[in-house]
Amino acid sequence: MDLAVDILMTMIEQIQKPTLAFLIGGMVLAAFNSKFEIPDPVYKFIVVLLLLKVGLSAGISVREANLIELAVPALGAAFLGIAIVLLGSRTIAKLRGVSHMDGMATAGLFGAVSASTLAAGMAMLDEEGMAYEGFIGALYPFMDIAALVTAIVLARLAADRKLAATVNAGGTATMGGGGSGPGFDGQMVKTILVDTFRSPAISALVLGLALGIFTRPESVFESFYEPLFRGLLSILMLVMGMEAWSRLSELRKVAHAYILYGLTAPLVHGALGFGVGLVIHATTGFSAGGVVLLSVMAASSSDISGPPTMRGALPEANPSAYLGASTGLGTPVAILSIPLWIVLANTFIGS
Repeated sequence: MDLAVDILMTMIEQIQKPTLAFLIGGMVLAAFNSKFEIPDPVYKFIVVLLLLKVGLSAGISVREANLIELAVPALGAAFLGIAIVLLGSRTIAKLRGVSHMDGMATAGLFGAVSASTLAAGMAMLDEEGMAYEGFIGALYPFMDIAALVTAIVLARLAADRKLAATVNAGGTATMGGGGSGPGFDGQMVKTILVDTFRSPAISALVLGLALGIFTRPESVFESFYEPLFRGLLSILMLVMGMEAWSRLSELRKVAHAYILYGLTAPLVHGALGFGVGLVIHATTGFSAGGVVLLSVMAASSSDISGPPTMRGALPEANPSAYLGASTGLGTPVAILSIPLWIVLANTFIGS
């Protein structure tokens, strides 16, 4: 009972703070059909700055970190990305009214990471005064790429198998090609990896990470990126709230299974991330804040790197399905659940 009260009180406190307040404010504006908008170039610029900030911060910390302490969380993040997609392949991809291709695209986005949700989690922990490892941002690519590659490879493999099964005795089919998309082979995996690294989100993050590790960007980081972080994040949350509300209408065009998945998956995935975080905490001394952010990453669904990757690799999948479920429901649920992971971390680990 006390835990439930703590969660409720933390939720109320967090809603009054900028991160969640701006997210909800954006949803309210969209609900009233407000004409307010942030130009798309400005939105993209804000995202790039936030990712550069996260990458620089992580790189500076990695430069000074014990590589063993970084390796274990990195492996945990990759494991989570793969596990979430495999779980999705047995749930959303199997539900009635959901095509396997659409289900795997949705699972891939939910296994990948939302930069805005991760940034929101960092901001909330900073406001709470809860410490976390500076290299957390470096875990983003491990989970993101593992999830996207797993989802696309499994979807393509299933598509090729379905094609082979439907070919008559007079036709021919091979597991390495044919169908409406690329076959399942090493070249396909290489293409996915290259496209993922070239995406704006991963490119900005990896660039910031490399600059933080191999150069000395502390002066520009402290004078420019750090002071702007919370203000830019508030604008991003406003945009995310408006977009989330607009995406809800798209879910009416697809199976109700996506609504159920979008509402429950972030909580299930976040709990899985919390469990993995506890294991890492017990083995390496991973901080309570680190466990929270690993949970946040697992609960989130990709809103930047994932959608263009899915559009390119799985063109047959319905964007209304996987974007509506992830951006329309998954993202706000993941952000609103951050106080839950904070309370659980304080309960089981302590600040």
